[in-house]
This record gives sequence, C-alpha cells and structure tokens, in this order.
Amino acid sequence: MTTITAELSAPLLIDGAMSTALEQLGADTNNPLWTASVLAKQPELVKRVHQEYFTAGARLAITDTYQANVPAFIANGYSARQAHQLIRRAVILAKEARDEYQQKTGIYNYVAGALGPYGAYLADGSEYTGDYHLSTAEYKQFHRPRLTDILSVGVDVIAIETQPRLDEVLAELELVKELSPTTLCYVSFSLKDRTTLADGTPLAVAARTVAKYHNVFAVGINCIPLEEVTPAVEVIHRVTAKPVIAYPNSSAIYDPQTKTWTYPHGQRSLSNYLPQWLAAGLTIVGGCCTTTPRDIALLHEHLTEITGKELNNHD
Repeated sequence: MTTITAELSAPLLIDGAMSTALEQLGADTNNPLWTASVLAKQPELVKRVHQEYFTAGARLAITDTYQANVPAFIANGYSARQAHQLIRRAVILAKEARDEYQQKTGIYNYVAGALGPYGAYLADGSEYTGDYHLSTAEYKQFHRPRLTDILSVGVDVIAIETQPRLDEVLAELELVKELSPTTLCYVSFSLKDRTTLADGTPLAVAARTVAKYHNVFAVGINCIPLEEVTPAVEVIHRVTAKPVIAYPNSSAIYDPQTKTWTYPHGQRSLSNYLPQWLAAGLTIVGGCCTTTPRDIALLHEHLTEITGKELNNHD
C-alpha cells in the first residue's frame, strides 16, 4: 500500500468542511457537540459527506472527531461507553467511504484521524484565541481517550488541527509518540495574524519546533482567511523543508455565541488563490469551515490544469 508521503511529489488535495456539508444535507449542528452530534443522530450523513468529497477529488478525508471527545459527550448526556463508540464510529464511517470509493475506482485515498484542541471542547471559540492553559499531563489526559479510540480502528495519519497553542501541540505529539510512535501526523495551527499563533507564539518558531518530530510529515495552518494563507505558507516554507498544508475557511467570521458564520466580503472561491499558494510553497491543500464539496471540486479542476495531469481518476 502506498503511504501518503509517497504522494507528495505533486500537490495533494484534502477535503473541506464537515459542518457546512452536513448542514447542506439538513443536519442540525448548532449545539455544543457541533458535528459530533450527527454521529449519534444521523451517521449516514457523515459517511455521505466523505463520499461527496472523494467524488469531488479529495485524496485525504478528515474524520468527524474534531469536537468528538469523551468529556463533551458525557456533558451532553451520553455514557462513557457511548462516547467511545461514537468516536470509533466516526473513523469507521470515513474508512467505509474510502474503501467503497477504492472498490469503485481502484484509487486508494487516505483517512486522517482528527484531534481538535482542548479549546474546541470548550465550545466557545477558544480554538481561535488559545485563551486557556493546561499542564502537559492534563493535555495528555484530555486527548488520550479519543486518540486511543482512533488508533484502535486505524487511520493513515493523525491530524492535529486548528491548534492555537504550541504547548498543547507538543503534548499531543508526545502522546502520539507514546501510543503509536510510527503513526504519521500533520500539525495545523490557527492564527492570530498571518505570522503568529493565537497564543502569541511566532508561527516560524512553532513550525520549526514541530517539524523536528520525525513522524510529523507536514506542517501548516487551517481555518484562517484566504488572504492570510500565502504569507503564512511563506513563513512555514522558510523554516522547514517538510510539506506545507493549508485549508482555510472562505474568509468568513465566526460567532461563537450563535455558532454561525457571516461573510463580510461575500463568499470567495479558494481556487482563485491557488496559484499564489502553490508559488509560496504549498503542497497539501483543501478547505475548512464554510467550504463545500463544490469548493474541493473547483480546487481539483484547477490543480489538474496547473499541474498538467489528472490528480485523481474520479468520474
């Protein structure tokens, strides 16, 4: 089986938002569990979203575990046993969609097990501010159950994503090293501005630090505005030779109280920015909140035109 690192001689396309795509299918995500609530109520919709992204051309699917963690499920009325079952279900759904796509097309795509930050559990927008602090041991205690469940089902890589704090990322990387040292990871930060993490750490320092981990195969940013991607990619590309990953939102603004997004500049297309992102050194690209399978299909179309070859033989 080909590993994801062997694919990175050319740009690799990942998926887009789980939340927006679920909402377009009629799911209600306006609750403290966000998309994780759909795992219990309408799991078939989660699988359908993965299928739509694969059909659009995505080669990497991110599991619906960003906000799926044991404390959050328990706080919302589920038992610990049910919580673990739902986390594992999220991984199973992504792998089923991937395997069915492979049976249909012969193409092996990849599944990334998502670890959202502790701030996502707080459900107050803290993943964009980093306004919290735990000890290394406390971070590990929080992330261990979810990571253990993800690893028990099996994924190609771990996605340590939307991370506002470097100290938390280092704790997560140490936990991965402890539980599954050969599992590949990528790290993707959320930013205060184009050169600084939400917790105030310079992006260059954070990227250089996590790139030293041998199992980190890519470093990048996600859920930032489109216009901030190019300068952020340039910063990361200067301090590490590892592939750079970026999956921005569509320059929308998030309201943590209503859990909704607004579009002060109108809805923008990711594909319009793609040439400058690639020129800046981007290798792995996709979309985050407010993006859809349509956005990924457009990225696939433009990547095919730019690289001069078909990136995925989907219908």
